[in-house]
Amino acid sequence: MPDKVLRKVFLGFIHIHILHHAKKEPFYGSWMIKELKEHGYSMSPGTLYPLLSGMELDGLLTKEDRNVEGKVRKYYSITEKGDKILHEAAERARELLKEIES
Repeated sequence: MPDKVLRKVFLGFIHIHILHHAKKEPFYGSWMIKELKEHGYSMSPGTLYPLLSGMELDGLLTKEDRNVEGKVRKYYSITEKGDKILHEAAERARELLKEIES
């Protein structure tokens, strides 16, 4: 049971992490997999790409195909809605951390 709950919590953290990087600059999937791994999240392409697609469908990300060395890469960027969600999530996270640390 705790593993299931932690997975749900970490999935929320991953969404925030993705939005954070999408705001900084456009990224592509395999880069994000490496970035998440540096922070302790193990994610396969079969898990990440449906997540990115869902975030795109929710209006949080946009996708742009770019030709890089003869290969088409999908780059993801934050939308205005995604930026608002990121801002609200950051505010709530700060509030929660203050409460937890007290």
